Parts: sequence; structure tokens; C-alpha cells
Amino acid sequence: MLSTSGIICSSLWVLALVASLSAQTTAVIRGVVTDPAGASIPRAQIRLENAVTGFRAATASGDDGQFTITNIPFQTYQLTVTRDGFAPSVRTVSLRSTIPYVESIRMELLAATTNIEISAFDVVQLVNPEETGTRAELNQTAIEKMALPAGNRGIESVLVTFPGFQQNANGAIHPRGAHNQMTFVIDGMPISDQLTGAFANAVDASIVQTVELYTGNIPVEYGNKVAAVANITTKSGAGTGRLLTGSVQLGAAQFGTLEQTTQVAGENGKLGYSGSVHMLKTQRYLDQVSLDNLHNAGHSTRAFSRFDYTPNANNIFRLNILAGSSPFELANLRSQQALGMDQRQLMRDLSTALSWIRTINAQSTWETNLSYRVATAQLFGSPGDTPVTASQARRLGTFTVANRWNRIAGRHTFRAGFDFQRFSARENFDFGITDPTFNEATSDSYNPALLPYDLTRGGSLFIFGAQDAGRLYSGYGQDSFRLQRFQFSVGLRYDAYRFLARGIQWQPRVGVSYNLSETGTVLRASYNRLYQTPVNENLLLSNSPQAAALTPPAVREALGSAFVLIRPEQQNLYEVGVQQAVFGRLSVSGVFYHKQAWNQADNNNLFNTGIIFPISLARIRVNSVEGRLVFPEAYGFSGTLSLTHSRAISTPPFTGGLFLGNDAIAALTEGAFLIDHDQALGMHGILNYSARRGFYGTLSVRHDSGLVINPSDPMQVANDPDHSDLLPYIDLRSAPPRARPRTITGIVVGYERIMEGRRRFDISAQVSNLFNQTAVYNFQSIFVGTRVVQPRTAGLRLRWYF
Repeated sequence: MLSTSGIICSSLWVLALVASLSAQTTAVIRGVVTDPAGASIPRAQIRLENAVTGFRAATASGDDGQFTITNIPFQTYQLTVTRDGFAPSVRTVSLRSTIPYVESIRMELLAATTNIEISAFDVVQLVNPEETGTRAELNQTAIEKMALPAGNRGIESVLVTFPGFQQNANGAIHPRGAHNQMTFVIDGMPISDQLTGAFANAVDASIVQTVELYTGNIPVEYGNKVAAVANITTKSGAGTGRLLTGSVQLGAAQFGTLEQTTQVAGENGKLGYSGSVHMLKTQRYLDQVSLDNLHNAGHSTRAFSRFDYTPNANNIFRLNILAGSSPFELANLRSQQALGMDQRQLMRDLSTALSWIRTINAQSTWETNLSYRVATAQLFGSPGDTPVTASQARRLGTFTVANRWNRIAGRHTFRAGFDFQRFSARENFDFGITDPTFNEATSDSYNPALLPYDLTRGGSLFIFGAQDAGRLYSGYGQDSFRLQRFQFSVGLRYDAYRFLARGIQWQPRVGVSYNLSETGTVLRASYNRLYQTPVNENLLLSNSPQAAALTPPAVREALGSAFVLIRPEQQNLYEVGVQQAVFGRLSVSGVFYHKQAWNQADNNNLFNTGIIFPISLARIRVNSVEGRLVFPEAYGFSGTLSLTHSRAISTPPFTGGLFLGNDAIAALTEGAFLIDHDQALGMHGILNYSARRGFYGTLSVRHDSGLVINPSDPMQVANDPDHSDLLPYIDLRSAPPRARPRTITGIVVGYERIMEGRRRFDISAQVSNLFNQTAVYNFQSIFVGTRVVQPRTAGLRLRWYF
């Protein structure tokens, strides 16, 4: 558990290390605006934007004609400069490195030109020929106006709007046939913890300025968990031009949901700062486990701060602190509620990161990253627990040092670096069977290994406690270069994993794109060798002889061994795709990928607690088709449409986990099967409208054809009072059984008041699951349990800016 004094001490420790500092993942553009005679032009309006991603940044030139824009995600942009009496200057700039981009802009007198007309679509980059893999981006404005579920817990609810993600319960997402195996990089600080509502404090979406999502041809600097990488740039006070600015947002929704978000930002000379505190209280903290929302209250507090210091043009320093705390109840079934079951969880985390980027010369930079994260989780049992009582206390600490060198040489952009990560784990866990019917000797699912821990038959608690530490050493290099119509990305990464199991892996990552500028077409292909380390949370128990001893005899016989270590997952990922500009107004992309993986990483769920234990299966094969349409803003309207078809086949045997029953384990020992990442169609569409007078609206539609669920016996389910009323929402007679299709609609309408170019207040009304469709994410799954989709929920939000 993290005490207040511990947080203060850790923060002081971070401040004491300010000389070392961490990596920068954004670009900087500097420039000077002059007239035809070379004299500087003050107060010229500079706007940098990308219509497809929605990113926009604006500033004005100083008295000397110079300007600077920082905190820019890597991308190709349209740079527009305007000034009364001069013709507008519009050009395309490619920002792909932390090396400052310098642009000299010479403006022509308006009288010297004729027929000046700028259309937003004359120069928009609807395709990106410099990208050799699948990458998408979303900005702060779009996130703030999304029709997200009321009381949503984090950035995952935003990421699921992109192709390649299957939606599951409690905010969990499956990126490209993986189970939450993704890395969040916050201003250069990597976080590979499993950030779901039931397992950790998620990243607060309100701190995000932009999020870049990589799912294909992953850059070589990213490792550890790379089924997807979300590179998050947070809001900065640098460049605000004010000592203090910010906002206060209040919200209320059904299920007793109350929330508030306070944000501040500003700058004073060379120092910029920003901060955010978000608090949420609700009676529906997790997705409920039955149609009744029972014993499901919780609240969370998340805080974030960022400090930027720029002593001169060659150095940038940054300090980030991220903390969270979430006490909540675990949702009950009806039978558990009747017995007074009162299990609760408490999760806390603290992350600190420091950064330094040094501009060596006009062609190269050096970055150093230093970060530390500690996360704790506690499960509290109760006298009424059934069918099992359990308690837990675990702690995971992750220390990371990363260094990167960047250089631009002609048409080449080089990156090279080396990383070190140390992760320390401490776990304490106990359980005991409290229901005499759970493991009866006359049952077909009887497991004699559980008898010593059956409290109804004179047994005692199973008690486990352990601590250990591991390391990951990494090195990498990559060159990106253009050759006529081709763009190449050639990289190599090396990982050496040293924990309970050991392994090394060389990882070539290569990609190419071909630009048909005449037709607005970009063709892409890539191959990645990926190496994903095991999930650290609860890994000590899952990898222990004590847990292996609980495995049912039939499973032990199928495995041929009672104890096999969970090893890193090795993948071959092949991808081909096309991006097309349509009618000069739409960007359409399509991707096919094939993944082969060995030692497939996944989790098994402890009943419906949300506590998960890592497992691995022998291998997985995933084939998927993805599509995305982006409609940049025109006449107030904009939108996106994402489509995903995925076929995911896993092959046993499995290793690890904590299986306390035998019913569903047969599927993991009998042969290849479709896992719950498999779905014929996932679709997410968003339509936005913004009126000039400040009114806006967002319509969100999510369709899922249904994930694979547990092959339960329909007669047993019909006779089960806890689950019988869920039968209409599952198809147990299909092969394999699946959740029935669902289409969930959300809507937001609001008004934003802008005066003198500044936002004053924003008021909005939102309805999630507008048509109140009843549906389940999954059913009696050994991986996630049973969870029900949020019913219709209406809410209001008011935001005041200062």
C-alpha cells in the first residue's frame, strides 16, 4: 500500500534526480517570417494542422518574426501563415524526429498576387506516404466531445474506436488477437501494466493532448508489450502565454455517478506547468455480472502533473508525476448478494518520469529517459464469500532507463538506443472453498487437489507468498529513408529477458510504402518479429509449483508435467495495406495481417472478481482484415468508421494460471479452439457536427457480432437462478458458442461558448446505450467471467474555463 508519506518521499526522490531526465516523443518546429525584402513580420498568424488526425496548433510570430510550436506528434502537417497585407503561405512539413524542424517563411505582398483562395482540401494530406505500417491518431478536441460511456475509466474507451480492437468487459480491449498486451507511453514514460478497470488505474483521458496508436510495423524503440502501442502526449502549459489558465468540469449521471475534473496550466518565462485531478464516484464501477447491478459501488481519484523547463534552445527538461487510487466493491451474483458477500478491492499507483533532450547540432539529438512506477492491489474477503473466499496483496515496481540517439542525414532518419528495465514483484494470496457443492466428490468436475483447501470439509486456507525481481536489456537501431516513390523503414531490436524464465530474441522490423501520388494511393507492406514478455502481475503465483499442484489430474496428464514456466511470447507479424484519397475529401485505408505466435500469453479470471492470473498456450494464429474511413471536417461535419474482422485460433496445452474448477479447462487440453478474441465483425462509427455558433453533437455507434464464450450446458444455465435470464443474449448452440450480436448507440449534444477567441464554458448532455439494448460481453469465460453491457445511462456535464 502506498502511504501519503511514501508518495511525498518518492516525489522528492524524483525531484532530486532532475539532472538525468527522460525521453521526448514529440517534435518541435521553429521558424521566422519575413517580407520580400527580408525584414521580419511580427504578429503573423501561424497554424499547424492535419485534417485527418484533427491535430491543430496555433501561435503568432514575435516582434523579430520568429515563432516556435512544441509538443507536436510525429506526422505530416499543413503549415499556414497569414498576415494582413500579405498573401497566405501554405506548405507541407514532415515532422518525424525530435530534431527541431526549422522553416523560413518569406511572404509575398498581397498586391503582387491575384486570385488568392485557400480551400481546406487543396493541401490536406489525406494519405501518408511516409508511414510503412498501421498508425492512427486522435486529438484532445475529438476526445472531449466523444460519446463515451458514463463513468468511463480511461483511455481504453477511446482506443476501442480504432480498427483492430475487440471490446471486452471493464474497459478491457483485445488488440489484434492479444489480451491487453500493449504499452502506453506517456510523454516518453513506458507503462506496460494491464490497465483495465478491475486490475489497475487506467490512464485518465482528460490529460491527453494527442494519442498516436501503432498496431502495424511497430517502431524498434518499443518493446515488452507491443500488440499495440499508444504513444500519449499530455497537455503542456508551455506556449499558453498565461501564468494561469485551466478549467473545472462537473458531471452527473445515472447509477449515482458523480465526477469532477480540475485542470490548470500556465507558464512563467522558461517554465511551463500543467496539472489535473479527476474524481469519480458511482454505484456501477465495474460492468455488472448479472442483469441486476448488485454490490458494485466504487470511486477513483487520479492526479497528473507535468513541468517543462527550457533553459535554452538546445535543452528541454520535463518532469511528470502520475498517481491514482481506486477503492471499489466487486459485483455480486444474486446468490452471493443473498449470503452477504462483501468482497472489495483497493488499487493504488504512483509513476514518476524525468526527461532531457539535448540538441547536439542541426542534424542530431540525444534523449535520456528515467522513470519509476509502483502499483499495488489488495483484495479483501468477507464472511459471506461464496463459492470461494480469497484475499490478496500484491506490489509491482518497474524502473526504466532509456537512451536514444536521433540523426537526420540527407534522406535518412536514424534512431538507435539502449534500454534497461528492472521489475520487482511481491505477491501474497490465499483462498479457501466455502460452498460444499463446489467440488463434490460425486461430480464429474471433482478435483482432488482442492480437497485440502475445502473449508466445508475440514480443510484450511491455501496460502502463498513470494517476491522476486527480473530484468530486461534491450538495444535497437533503425533507418527510415525515401527512394523515389518508396519509403523504407529498416530496423533491428535485441531483447534479453531475465526473470523466472529466460530468453533472448533478435527482432527484425522492416516496412515499405509506395506512393502513387497521381491517384492519391499509398501501398504498404511490413514484417515484424516481436517478443512479448510475460505479464508481471500475479506471475509469481501462476509460475509456482504450488499453483501447478492445484491443476486437475486430467489436465496434468494432458500436459505431461505439472509445472512448466511461462515463457515470453514470440511472434511473426505480416501486414499488407492500402490507403486511398477519395474525391479529395475522404481517407480510406484497408489492412490484412497474419500473426503466428508461440507461447501465447493470456489470462484466466478468478470467477467474477476481475483478478486475473497469467497463462500461456502453445501457440495462436490470427488472420484479420481492418478498414478505416476518415472524413475530415467540412461544413461542420466530420467522422470516422472503423471495421475489424478477426479469426483467432489458439492451440493447447496451457501453462500457468490458477484454475479452481475443471468444467472449462477441457477446452484448453482437447485441441485447437477459437479463443475469445475471435469475432466476425466489430464496427465503430463516429459522426461529429460543430456549428459556428458553438452548438455541437456527436453520434457514436458500436456493433459487435459476438465474441466466443464458454461452451456451457444450456440446460444447466436454464436451471441456474444466477444466469438463466442471460440465455436470450447468448447462443450456446452455435459452434463455437458466442455472445449474441449487439449494437450500442451513444449521443452527445452540447454548447460551447467562445468569446474573444477563448472558451468560456461548455455544457453537454449525454446518453450511453441510447436504445437500452441488453447484451453481454462474455459468459462464464475462464478468461474474463460473465459481464453485462452498461444499460442506458443519461448524464450532464458542465465545464467552466478560466
